[in-house]
Amino acid sequence: MSLLITRECISCDACREECPDEAIYDNEPIYVIDPDLCTECVNEFSEPACIVACPVDCIIPDPDNVESIDELRLKHKNKDI
Repeated sequence: MSLLITRECISCDACREECPDEAIYDNEPIYVIDPDLCTECVNEFSEPACIVACPVDCIIPDPDNVESIDELRLKHKNKDI
């Protein structure tokens, strides 16, 4: 499943700086995660880098973009092609 940034976002840029997929962008007033790019850092880290970096814990699983671990791995594999 992709991740979602909630309205509690303070637009501090910490998550965007850490995202290896470049899936996070500024969309005033808060940041947004592109579900087509987000791989939840599968095969890169033990947990999503954006969640670790977020100082206000405003990044959650996106219920509208459910993906299995296998789908996330395939997306990660295909991003390098």
